[in-house]
Amino acid sequence: MPTIHLHTELPGPKSQAIVARREAATPRGAAKLTPVSIVKAEGAALMDADGNTLLDFAGGIGVLAVGHCPPNVVNAVQKQAADLIHLCAIVGTYEPYVEVAELLNEITPGDFAKKTVLLNSGAEAIETAVKISRSFTGRPAIIVFENAYHGRTNLTLAMTSKYNLFKKGFGPFAPEVYRLHFPNLYRRPAGMSEDAFIDDSIRQLENAFVAYVDPSAVAAIVIEPVQGEGGFIPVPARFLQRIRELCTEHGIVMVADEIQCGFGRTGRLFACEHYGIVPDLIATAKSLAAGMPLSAVTGRADIMDGPHPGGLGGTYSGNPLACVAAVEAIKMIRQPEFLARAGEVGERLREHALALQAEFPIIGDVRGLGPMVLIELVSDPERKTPAMNETAAVTQAAFKRGLIVIRAGLYSNCIRFLPPLNITDEQIAEGMAILREALAEVTGVPAIHG
Repeated sequence: MPTIHLHTELPGPKSQAIVARREAATPRGAAKLTPVSIVKAEGAALMDADGNTLLDFAGGIGVLAVGHCPPNVVNAVQKQAADLIHLCAIVGTYEPYVEVAELLNEITPGDFAKKTVLLNSGAEAIETAVKISRSFTGRPAIIVFENAYHGRTNLTLAMTSKYNLFKKGFGPFAPEVYRLHFPNLYRRPAGMSEDAFIDDSIRQLENAFVAYVDPSAVAAIVIEPVQGEGGFIPVPARFLQRIRELCTEHGIVMVADEIQCGFGRTGRLFACEHYGIVPDLIATAKSLAAGMPLSAVTGRADIMDGPHPGGLGGTYSGNPLACVAAVEAIKMIRQPEFLARAGEVGERLREHALALQAEFPIIGDVRGLGPMVLIELVSDPERKTPAMNETAAVTQAAFKRGLIVIRAGLYSNCIRFLPPLNITDEQIAEGMAILREALAEVTGVPAIHG
């Protein structure tokens, strides 16, 4: 049976009324992907205020690896709410906070002693990782990369790329942030091999320690093993390995931003496991707590102990409800059968995406790592001209048919797939069939069925 059931056109009248209230009560800067009001969700299905059921390939922007409202998470949150909703970890200790930290210390890569601090959001985790790195090293500078997305606070905006959407009008930004070249293999110079491009990227990386900042001033290099908002671009292995070597050589803290690519999103618990590289600190959030607001920084105990007592934490950091949700989510995701299914989801998504690429010349690239799959749309396949308007149109055409997908990439010309990692093959096929119809509508290329 299909997941999508539409009783009205989208958005329906009740959704329109609720969204109109939102627009009247909230600022335009708080944008929304779709004009629909959701009242209930389960697995990969969303139910709106008009009784329509939609299929969710956005997953709360990568938050819902275990799907919407898994019963064990719901039960844990309900039980915890009856016992303790809030204390503040600064005031006292409650066991779920400790259990989450212990689990993260156990499952993150590295056989050294670790510690974990819990926060609220991905941006807060990245800021905290920077604070810890600066405190431990006594150095000010932070290195980040083109296409990176690290958050929307002032410091993380300084670290984030994609100026017009995220940064325009919000400066000045925090100083001592140095942005370096990132090796996007799809957009390498024409005629240059992948190996030559990576070699050149490594040379630019090494040159930056002379041209931009001396390594003795660098506290941390912060990098996403697979760029999320930047367009699901995996870091080439040799480039990431060179970063690890430089950090070790110069006493720089290597920080892996696994906020979007962690917790099974690439088919392993953490994306850096694909590379056999162990960062000093790992920042996590999103799928960590199955939709509850929780983030963390986990890493080497000596580095984590760098800040003075009172230098870390916040009022809501490690809230009891979020912690019990995280315990249940981690227990689910770490299971070998869950990760195996995530790998299968990646295979199915890639198969469908490659089939679409064969049908529609507008799809210039299919890429990602494991189930973290994306298609990039270009109006000119040779020049790789970003098809920004067409991408927006495809997402809207898919929405009208009951499929929610979300854009990504420096030019917002990519469609990323972030469904629950326990989605069924039938739901994947249903969603990709709708995406095919949307592409056919927008491009005028007849969809091939069967």
